[in-house]
Amino acid sequence: MKGRNMTRWRDPAKDPRQEPKSNLITAEGAARLRGILDHLSRIKRPALSAKVGEAAALGDRSENADYTYNKKELNRVIARIRYLTKRLDELQVVDRLPAKTDKIYFGAFVTLEDEEGEEIHIRIVGHDETDTARRWISIDAPLAKALLGKSLDDDVTVKAPAGDTTYVITDIAYRDPVKPAR
Repeated sequence: MKGRNMTRWRDPAKDPRQEPKSNLITAEGAARLRGILDHLSRIKRPALSAKVGEAAALGDRSENADYTYNKKELNRVIARIRYLTKRLDELQVVDRLPAKTDKIYFGAFVTLEDEEGEEIHIRIVGHDETDTARRWISIDAPLAKALLGKSLDDDVTVKAPAGDTTYVITDIAYRDPVKPAR
């Protein structure tokens, strides 16, 4: 059976996409997702619906590229709205600091030093708000799992494809979740 939606078969037991993801999110991450949902449902969807309606009024839809493109885009936006609505219902917003801020928990800003003395600044966030440019890693990532519960000056060894890497925790900080910053 062939088709555009067919992909190669993956063993569900070994597929990393099948691993359960945590449902934690920071307050600022939840606000960002709500903003995206609001923009899509109040601005983008009505605009695309109007474009589809105008293109459909022009006549033959089978050869109308404007109709076809906007209809596909509208379906994509509707699917994204459906996904975000469902995902926001599942998420648990972490809107307070942990009791012990001297240990690494969800939402922590962590500074690590590797064996060569290079510093790495990361933040542990939920799966939905990971950002490689800002070095925000998912709580489900191997590095984050290794860091959880550790204190200042602890050594952490993380298994990587290139070999094990050891880090020393040099700083732990938290941002007040009531006042989100960008």
